[in-house]
Amino acid sequence: MSAQSKADAPRIEVEKERFVLSCGAVLLVHRRPSSAVTAVRVHVRGGPGLDPAGKEGVVHLTGAFADQGTSARTDQDIAALLEPEGGGVSGDAMGLSGAVAGTAWRVLMEVLGELVTDAAYPDALIERQLERMKTRLEVEADDPRAQGGILFKRLVYGDEHFLGRNTYGDLETVSRITAADLRSHRAANWCGSRLVIAVVGDVDPGEVRDHAERAFGAVPLGSPHERTKPSFPPIERRTAAFERDRQQVHVHLGHLGIQRAHPDYVPLAVMDHVLGTGPGFTNRITRILRDELGLAYTVHADIHGTAGKLPGMFRAYIGTSPEHVRTAVDGFVTEMRRIGEEPVPEEELSVAKSYLVGSFAMGFERAARRAQYLVSAEIHGFPADHLERLPAEFAAVTVEDVLRVAAEHLHPDACAIAVSGPAVAL
Repeated sequence: MSAQSKADAPRIEVEKERFVLSCGAVLLVHRRPSSAVTAVRVHVRGGPGLDPAGKEGVVHLTGAFADQGTSARTDQDIAALLEPEGGGVSGDAMGLSGAVAGTAWRVLMEVLGELVTDAAYPDALIERQLERMKTRLEVEADDPRAQGGILFKRLVYGDEHFLGRNTYGDLETVSRITAADLRSHRAANWCGSRLVIAVVGDVDPGEVRDHAERAFGAVPLGSPHERTKPSFPPIERRTAAFERDRQQVHVHLGHLGIQRAHPDYVPLAVMDHVLGTGPGFTNRITRILRDELGLAYTVHADIHGTAGKLPGMFRAYIGTSPEHVRTAVDGFVTEMRRIGEEPVPEEELSVAKSYLVGSFAMGFERAARRAQYLVSAEIHGFPADHLERLPAEFAAVTVEDVLRVAAEHLHPDACAIAVSGPAVAL
C-alpha cells in the first residue's frame, strides 16, 4: 500500500469494550463522547432459517411484533416510557433495535430486556397486526416490482433455502401464523447464548455492563445456534416471469455471490463502484443505460452489498419499458463482460475509490450504524483494527485487482433473469 493511499483514507475508529453477561450474551459497548443519541442493537443469531416449515415469517414477525407488550407493560406503556425521551424500539428477523436521547439509555435497556425475556404477544393485538400484514401481502402479491425481486431470489437460491424466500413470509404462510407461534419462537430461541448486544453513545461501559446484567438477567442461557451447510443451485442461465398488465417491466439479473469473509470482498466493493453502485458519474451501468441510452431512471448493480455469513448475490436491476428489455439485458451483460476483460482506466478507478472511501466514512456518523457494525464485527470475527484498515484497503485496490476479481466472480453468460410486468420475450 502506498503512503499516498494511507494518507487519503480517513481514519474511522469504533473502539469497544467487550463483556460476556451471566446469561451468556455478548455485550459490546462503544463510548462516543458528546453523542446526543444512544443506540442499542440486540441481535439474535439464527434468523429466518429458523422459520417453521409452512409458517415462514414467524422469525421476522417475532421481532416486528415484540413491542406489542409484556406481562408488566402494554404497548402504550412502552411508548409512554420512550417517546418523551425521543426514543422507540423496532424489531425484525434478526432481533431488536432501539434509540433514545443519550441520558435515557437505562430506560431503553430495561424495555429491551423485558421484550427479550417477556414479550407477551397479546392475542387480540397480534391478530390485528397479522390482519394488517395480510392486507399488505395481498397488495404485494399483485405488485410486479416486489414479486420480481422475490422471483429472482428463488432463481438464485432455489426453492428449498430460506434465502430464496421472503423474510416476512407470504400470504399463505402468514395466514397460518398465530400469536402462540411467536411466543413459542421467542421462548425457544431468544436465549443468552445467541444474543449479541451492542450499545453506542456517551455512556460508561462499566455502568452499561452493570445495567445490562440487571436488564437481561432473566434471559435463559439456551444453546448456541448451529448453522447447517447450505446447498444452492449451480450458477447457470435460468429465467422466470411474473406477468401483469403494467407500463413498466422490472428486470433483475445476476447470480450467486460471495460471503463477507471472502478475501476478494474489498476489491469487489471497489469494482461495484466502477460497474454499478454509487452516483451516476462513478459507475458505468448507470451512465450508459440511464444517461446515454435513456432506458430508465433507476438502475444499479452490485455483488458486495448482500455478502454475509452466507453467500449474497450479484444483482443488477432496472425498471424500463417493454420494448427496451432486451437492450437493458444486453447492456448489463456487456458491461459485466467488459470489466472482466479490459483494464479500468486509472482515472475512472480513482474517482470510484474516492467516492467509496468518502461515503463509507460518512456512514459511521449515526450511532445506529456503529451499533450494527459492532454486531457484524462480532459475528464475522473481524480483527480489532478492521475498521481502521478498511478505508485504506479500499484506497489501495489496483486496476489489476479489479480486472482479476471481475473475471473470477462475474458470470455474464450464466445469469438468472427475472422479469415482472407485461409479457416480454427474453
